[in-house]
Amino acid sequence: MDTFVQQLINGLNIGAIYALIALGYTMVYGILRLINFAHGDIYMVGAFAGYFIAIKTGMAGPSWMGLIVVLLGSMAVAALVGMAIERFAYRPVRKYARMTTLITAIGVSLLLENLFVALFGGQGRGFPQLLQDDAYRLFGNAAISKSQILIFVVSIALMVLLQWIIFKTKVGTAMRAVSFNLNSAKLMGINTNAIITFTFALGSALAAAGGVLTAQYSPTIDPLMGITTGLKAFVAAVLGGIGNIPGAVLGGLLIGVAETMVVGYGGSIGIASTYRDAVAFAILILVLLLRPSGILGTTVQEKV
Repeated sequence: MDTFVQQLINGLNIGAIYALIALGYTMVYGILRLINFAHGDIYMVGAFAGYFIAIKTGMAGPSWMGLIVVLLGSMAVAALVGMAIERFAYRPVRKYARMTTLITAIGVSLLLENLFVALFGGQGRGFPQLLQDDAYRLFGNAAISKSQILIFVVSIALMVLLQWIIFKTKVGTAMRAVSFNLNSAKLMGINTNAIITFTFALGSALAAAGGVLTAQYSPTIDPLMGITTGLKAFVAAVLGGIGNIPGAVLGGLLIGVAETMVVGYGGSIGIASTYRDAVAFAILILVLLLRPSGILGTTVQEKV
């Protein structure tokens, strides 16, 4: 039982990170019907921003103040990067076919990855430990660390804040209107460009938070760290129902738990732990075959 509880804690911990990143995918898709494949690399940008903020401000040691400054600073940097990507990469091609914007997204992703490799090298860097990572024993051999608690608390707080912004604020109402019908929102006087930019900033900030939180749990960062994690977060968004915010959270948690259960129990049914990364993509294939709209998604018929 303690092994199951430990794997469940680990799975929910990883799943919370996937959920934070998946929210960015699902928000952008809900607004523009665009799969922003550069979003996983924003997660990497956030981690690197946190690294340099910690080093340059002298807050590389365990400190709650340092953790808050690094977390908020990295979110701000990533939000600015997300806004710049939307303004200079996606907005000019938005009027063209969706395939054009999709190719642009892939190009931006490759640009970010190779730019960071050129600037900082391809080797991993040790992220400063901003939190004394003590572990608390639950029962038996099951334990939870401070970094895992931090991931749970911050992820839940950010998800609740996002829900509040979307459903309780004017900008959130505008986001929902643009998501429903962009052209009608324009006719109602909504500055759709500003709302789209805000959506990119919000999603990028959440991804950056995921990058810093991951670096506290697994303190090594590199320019290619966003590739696999970003793809798994995309699978989580599709699993939950892309365009659906609660679905993105649910999908992220399910993917995280599925991965860790393969590591913990896969050997007993002939599945090696090395297949943990393949699990997410196997789930994607099943979802596309059995329920393309996702768990909480709805099928929308388009008129032609």
